[in-house]
Amino acid sequence: MARDPLVVFTPSGRRGHFPIGTPVVEAARRLGVDIDSVCGGRGLCGRCQIRPSVGEFAKHGIVSRAENLSPLNDVERRYDAKRGLGPGQRLSCQTQVLGDLVVDVPPDSQVHKQLVRKRAEVRDIELDPAIRLHYVEVDPPDMHTPSGDLERLLKALKAQWGLDSLDCDLRVLQTLQPVLRAGNWKVTVAIHRAQVLITVWPGFHDAAYGVAVDVGSTTIAAHLCNLSSGAVVASAGTMNPQIRFGEDLMSRVSYVMMNPGGEVQLTAAVREAIDALLREVAADAGIDKNDILNVVFVGNPIMHHLLLGISPVELGGAPFALAVNSGLTFWASEIGLSELNRGARVYTLPCIAGHVGADTAGVILSESPHLGTDITLIVDVGTNAEIVLGNKDRLLACSSPTGPAFEGAQISCGQRAAPGAIERVRIDPETLEPRFKVIGCELWSNEAGFDEAIRHIGVTGICGSGIIEVLAEMFLTGILLGDGTIDGAMAARSPRIQADGRTFSYLLHAGTPEIRILQTDVRAIQLAKAALYAGARLLMDRLGIDTVDRIVLAGAFGSHIDVKYAMILGMIPDCDLARVFSAGNAAGTGARIALLNQRARDEIAEIVRRVEKIETAVEPRFQEHFVEAMNIPHKSAPYPHLAAAVPLPAARAHTREDTSDTPGGGRRRRRRRETT
Repeated sequence: MARDPLVVFTPSGRRGHFPIGTPVVEAARRLGVDIDSVCGGRGLCGRCQIRPSVGEFAKHGIVSRAENLSPLNDVERRYDAKRGLGPGQRLSCQTQVLGDLVVDVPPDSQVHKQLVRKRAEVRDIELDPAIRLHYVEVDPPDMHTPSGDLERLLKALKAQWGLDSLDCDLRVLQTLQPVLRAGNWKVTVAIHRAQVLITVWPGFHDAAYGVAVDVGSTTIAAHLCNLSSGAVVASAGTMNPQIRFGEDLMSRVSYVMMNPGGEVQLTAAVREAIDALLREVAADAGIDKNDILNVVFVGNPIMHHLLLGISPVELGGAPFALAVNSGLTFWASEIGLSELNRGARVYTLPCIAGHVGADTAGVILSESPHLGTDITLIVDVGTNAEIVLGNKDRLLACSSPTGPAFEGAQISCGQRAAPGAIERVRIDPETLEPRFKVIGCELWSNEAGFDEAIRHIGVTGICGSGIIEVLAEMFLTGILLGDGTIDGAMAARSPRIQADGRTFSYLLHAGTPEIRILQTDVRAIQLAKAALYAGARLLMDRLGIDTVDRIVLAGAFGSHIDVKYAMILGMIPDCDLARVFSAGNAAGTGARIALLNQRARDEIAEIVRRVEKIETAVEPRFQEHFVEAMNIPHKSAPYPHLAAAVPLPAARAHTREDTSDTPGGGRRRRRRRETT
């Protein structure tokens, strides 16, 4: 008796015998092969394309021939004419098994396709969005078998897609009857997490989008993603309008405390900005706003609470109690968003602690320290640095009050990263002459054509990455001593070191505006970097370690820092520089992962439950670590990896005049000898 044809699917390797005439898509589903579809085998969506392989396959013991697949039919020809089949590809819902076959399922046709990340040490994203589309044909009403339109729709979804026990939003029910009739009883439905029917379109509809939003205290960034491919099709950003109520987080909390109802103003401001971003990304991508079905938010605890319309007052003082720390799912309309489908769902990642928010949960999702054995230190650098340390066995988290100096605030010529801001600096060790690059120009300041290239933008100030580099270069060239003092003795070597009252400054740019590095600028960065290091060191103490295996710098600022210079200043502990990375907006990437993979939402909920939270404000050793970390790179901690990679200045003794406040309020002067 002749056997049924053998069908082998690659790359999964799944195989089975099927009767002649079996549709390839049916064979795939019986074997659990991952093939996508929205139209349910009607040849409309084109997502189930496969590529038959031809030849002798000794590994599988079969010969796969072109004639072992049914010929191209009218449905495929129509689809090819309208949308185009891929080279050598067929619609698996329209092709039938006629003999032994080896069938390749391309990545674009896989339901749980992988989106490849650029960095090898972080995981890829498996595409499994929370919202899926299903095309369905519904029986029209019948006098002899009366039932509601919804009940017949649910019955069709069960029969054609195997979906059972579905709920339905009231909003869908309110428009269901006209939609069913407009589609001649053929409709496409969107279903959230295989549980709730959230919207319905007449006829066939295959456009579904979601937006990942990172609500930062300074900026808000939105990324519009195609839920079927995972591709980012448009991105936009804006300044957080809450800045007018306070530059930093605690000043906004203070505003709410001092102005009853102030949280309403802050909430309205951020929601309006997000709605504007949704409108902008939809317009940029040329899509209908009604095709935006899901939004995922990350943000620090105060931004999280204000977005949800929750007063942040309790986060302004100990014990820094969160209103909620679990992930939440709700209608977008519940938070006043209107530039999307009215049935759209919002998901917010869970917060970890009073000062460690959903943005840190996003960073954990993105960088996956919980999946590896290496001890990983992750630092999301911002006004409040959020720090995570650990591996698959144990994770700890804290926040550290670094302040806004890294973003250019509290710096005499500081500014946010914008065209004209100095972002890269090098200082000649012999002449002490600087050269620099500004945002918006690829040339260094000492290269021919620089002045002409910046004619329209100018040199306007120095941003966070620039201030880090200039201070590190000043230290490497001896202008800056280990205790953070600008060495006035160096004035004999260069006119760029100039007296500034009782201290000295370094002239970086002599044009208009004149850009100098003042002693107060150095102190602001010292305070910020010491707080950052002290927070990391506290977590290392709690874990019982003195070194880490790898370091990840996250956040917009972290993505622009040269990791070598961050270590020279002592912002982070010593580590092999080859294992220190900038991750960019890892919080935003985490939001995108949660948008594109619904299981990631359950995963991060479990991870957050086991993260150990350390409150730096009540840790007695924080101040001790902070004082030690004021030196560059550190007063006592060894930096062997850094010393091997960068020739650090030799220790030098110097005597300087210092002043300090006396208990009686007067001033006293002392001479002291310091070694750096």
